[in-house]
Amino acid sequence: MDTALGRALVVFSERGYHGASLAELRAAMKLATGSLYKAFADKSAIFLATLDYYIARRDRQLRERLDAQQRGRDKLEALLAFYAESASDSEGRRGCLVVTSATELATLDAEAAAKVRNSLRRVETLLRDLIRLGQADGSIRSDLDAEVVAGALFCVIQGLRVVGKTGRAKSEMTKVAKQAAALFA
Repeated sequence: MDTALGRALVVFSERGYHGASLAELRAAMKLATGSLYKAFADKSAIFLATLDYYIARRDRQLRERLDAQQRGRDKLEALLAFYAESASDSEGRRGCLVVTSATELATLDAEAAAKVRNSLRRVETLLRDLIRLGQADGSIRSDLDAEVVAGALFCVIQGLRVVGKTGRAKSEMTKVAKQAAALFA
């Protein structure tokens, strides 16, 4: 199932929900029509399963990066680097399914909108928590307002994902992420 959802992810990320046809999804997922409908009721069900798969995969990848670091500042820099890399080259051009869904489906599909809101809220909360961790361990200035800095960083990383659709190079996106680190220097 993960393999099929990974293939659907490419289609949805590149074409969006409305631009992806069932025929494209079926072909990409390498499923016969009967198998597709046995596993999923409709295109919306494929999309929601793909969105869940994408969010879980991204959360796991990010967590691995963060767990490799000790101090709050290092974890925050690893998070920024993760988003810069995700927003560059071919992966960046493909796009972020959460960001695409936020702009395409937020007002049309309540279930997708709730998943997107929850995912984005977790990222912003993680940013705030990492800032507070860094303040507690002395790696981030204690006079910073963790909520405000987290909000600014959140906007930067989501902006990276949007701009990444234009095919920016990893070196360019990494420079932006390093400059964003000045917000908590």
